Amino acid sequence: MTDQTQPLSAADRSYVAFVEVAWQRHIRLAMLLAGDRWRAEELLQDSLVKVYERWRRLSRLDDPHAYLRRALVNNHTSGWRRRRRESLVADVPERAAPSGDVGPDAVVLRRALMSLPAKQRAVVVLRHYEDLTEREVARLLGCSVGTVKSQNARALDKLRHFLDEPSHTVSR
Repeated sequence: MTDQTQPLSAADRSYVAFVEVAWQRHIRLAMLLAGDRWRAEELLQDSLVKVYERWRRLSRLDDPHAYLRRALVNNHTSGWRRRRRESLVADVPERAAPSGDVGPDAVVLRRALMSLPAKQRAVVVLRHYEDLTEREVARLLGCSVGTVKSQNARALDKLRHFLDEPSHTVSR
């Protein structure tokens, strides 16, 4: 716990300003990677703690947001490597659409993304939402450019099939 009577240092003030901008900028990426708002917030908070631990050095970089994005991806990747890919439950839970997403298209798109394995979802989000190059995605995920290309192709094929199914289309 910090002592609230002591004024913040210049580095801490700059970090607080960074977090205020970074939260809005990166929560959507975290949600797309993690799958829901609660896990996304936890992922982003954990990543921001790692950024804070290195803030004095990172604040001098041109783009500390790139470091945060990499921390998000690395934390997400570490998480799905550690736990099973499926959670067995007796009853399938009812889930409301996460706040911030409006309309049935967003719900269908989120459901389609969540149908992908975690690595394919990370590749699609980084390539098409974050608009990173294949080389940048490969560096972030610690794999080859060829793996990014093949995972992206497989993921897009699965998304096309998912979205073409009549049960997943949105009525207009």
